[in-house]
Amino acid sequence: MMLDYETLKLIWWLFVGILLIGFAITDGFDMGVGTLLPFVARDDMERRIVINSVGATWEGNQVWFITAGGAIFAALPIVYAVAFSGFYIALLLVLFALFLRPVGFDYRSKIKHPYWRSTWDWGLFIGGTVPAIVFGIAFGNLLQGVPFYFDEDLRAFYTGSFWQLLNPFGLLAGVVSLSMLVMHGAIYLQIRTVGEIYARSQRAVWLFGGLFLGSFALAGVWLVWGIEGYQVLTMPATDALPNPLAKTVVKQAGAWLTNYERYPLTVLAPVSAFLGAGLAMWFSWMQHLKLAFISSSMMLSGVILTAGCAMFPFIMPSSANPDHSLIIWDSASSHLTLTIMFYATVIFLPLIIFYTSWVYRVLRGKITAQHIEAHQHSAY
Repeated sequence: MMLDYETLKLIWWLFVGILLIGFAITDGFDMGVGTLLPFVARDDMERRIVINSVGATWEGNQVWFITAGGAIFAALPIVYAVAFSGFYIALLLVLFALFLRPVGFDYRSKIKHPYWRSTWDWGLFIGGTVPAIVFGIAFGNLLQGVPFYFDEDLRAFYTGSFWQLLNPFGLLAGVVSLSMLVMHGAIYLQIRTVGEIYARSQRAVWLFGGLFLGSFALAGVWLVWGIEGYQVLTMPATDALPNPLAKTVVKQAGAWLTNYERYPLTVLAPVSAFLGAGLAMWFSWMQHLKLAFISSSMMLSGVILTAGCAMFPFIMPSSANPDHSLIIWDSASSHLTLTIMFYATVIFLPLIIFYTSWVYRVLRGKITAQHIEAHQHSAY
């Protein structure tokens, strides 16, 4: 059975969203742990405990990141091309920061010299913090519009610069991203550690949870009252081959609220973000840690869905020429490509979820100094 082209475009918008949520929930907490490493661990053994809490699983978490990037490349090739053109320096910054993670995990404990280990501790901090901030800045700039346009041959031209990405709203979105991932990572550290690390992680949950609630609320108010959204006036054929020039788009105040007014259930997305953060903080304090982790995962999902619901059908609005904005209906791959990828995803995505769940079940439990001393051959 072959699904129609319009349905497949919508399905792939949902698939990319699911992959981004999976990436935020899994790879998000180990980036948060990396950010917290120099602060919740005060000596070498404590830092080894923190590192070992994610050391066995962080590479598996990267599967979600790689899969999401591959899905965008194959299902939304125009978006992929424009994004790598416009965000090239920012993406290189993320890439080089991520380089520090495998090297830091693998080499940090090979030499016992304190300066060597301290250097890699800060390398892991950078590898967790920089991507978290840059991903948020990217989403903040998507909501404002990206300065690009197409010529008559559909060649994309980016008219902005890296420094333009560091605008006030983009930086605020970076704070939202960093705070929610660090909070998520702190809850994971509570699950995996005991003693002083546990206590410091619990305090970090409340600190960064409060920062998230404040920054997310401020971003919402700013988005409604201070930033013009985008709206399609004349829609291209939803079942046609991609042509970003075949529509008319306008910028207007309050446009990002249109979907929430049209589909009231979408308000559950921001509500789940706020509610998830509040519940996570409460469950963390009450030491119901599995419920805290589920709640923080709900928070992450709510944030991503909030942006997705507000922007739909836009994927990458153009501030240089709004008519050239990329939407789900005019930037997807061919019908055949989406069909083949759909069936591959239906087969392999459940396998990824099953494998990830099995790995975490096998590796569950607390990481202690006694555990590391008993497993020197395999501990980081």
